[in-house]
Amino acid sequence: MSMRVIRQPEVEELLPMNECVDVMREALSTLARGDAVLPLRNMVKLPDGSGLLGLMPAYLGSPQVMGLKVVTVMPGNHGSDYDSHQGAVMIFECEHGSPLAVIDASSITAIRTAAVSGVATQALARKDAGDLAILGSGTQAWSHLDAMATVCKLRRVRVWSRDKARARALAERGAARHGLQVEISDSARSAVEGADLICTTTAARTPILEGAWLTHGVHVNAVGACFADTRELDTAAVAGGRLYVDRRESAVNESGEFLIAQAEGAIDEKHIVGELGEVLIGKAPGRGSPSERTIFKSHGIATEDQAAAHHIWKKAERLNKGAAIDFGGRRAGVPEATR
Repeated sequence: MSMRVIRQPEVEELLPMNECVDVMREALSTLARGDAVLPLRNMVKLPDGSGLLGLMPAYLGSPQVMGLKVVTVMPGNHGSDYDSHQGAVMIFECEHGSPLAVIDASSITAIRTAAVSGVATQALARKDAGDLAILGSGTQAWSHLDAMATVCKLRRVRVWSRDKARARALAERGAARHGLQVEISDSARSAVEGADLICTTTAARTPILEGAWLTHGVHVNAVGACFADTRELDTAAVAGGRLYVDRRESAVNESGEFLIAQAEGAIDEKHIVGELGEVLIGKAPGRGSPSERTIFKSHGIATEDQAAAHHIWKKAERLNKGAAIDFGGRRAGVPEATR
């Protein structure tokens, strides 16, 4: 039997942002309907604390697929020629358990994470939101600019980063790709002042966004921090907004934004209004008024990877992209006609 191997440039070709937003909306809705199996991720931390190997398995009922993302997370790669997240997504069909594809995980992670923020923005932000601030200038900042330009009519864009050269590169991308003029801010505070849409995409371990800076009616996509001891938003920001997550179990076990604010006594689990998928299917309420602040804490879940990988594989099969290789899986000695 054959399995398809799909490289990073092919992922970017096969998973354009507008298609991924639709795929993520359906995957999150499927999860909220209970048609998925999503255990917490497992992590193998390097002894020196420089990084980890993450294992993220999942089953998704629609489209029916199961699989695993294996990814390294190396924070020291920020600002270098290497992505901080590298690895592969492997998917299997569910009748015989046969492998279907091995797909580059760096691009899937970058695109699907931003696409989920796009879904959250459509569901939770004010309909007239278009004053965007991006904190960070790495891979997720680039993909979030694409996602926000896909789902919103942007009228102003500001970016702040400790790396001014990368911030300028992001501004040039905005101009070339979307016809946007991107302003470079001197501080995180000046970047977000008056913004009604904020994406935090940094590798910060301590807050870079304070609640005191946020205007009424703002929507925040908090993306960068993905461990229990790291956060980009301070407690005031989290406590002062309606909090939504991609998965409750992930948030209450692994999200520093939630756990640190909880430990400080500012919030409890009731502060989580709902999962994003629950909002999409009408199981949880969304924004209640134009003046409310909404926060979507994105942690990144394996069902998103599986849905994205399945979409890529289906297109690759149809367009004959990637490399189809013989990968076994049949019992030795069984004639082809009887298999």
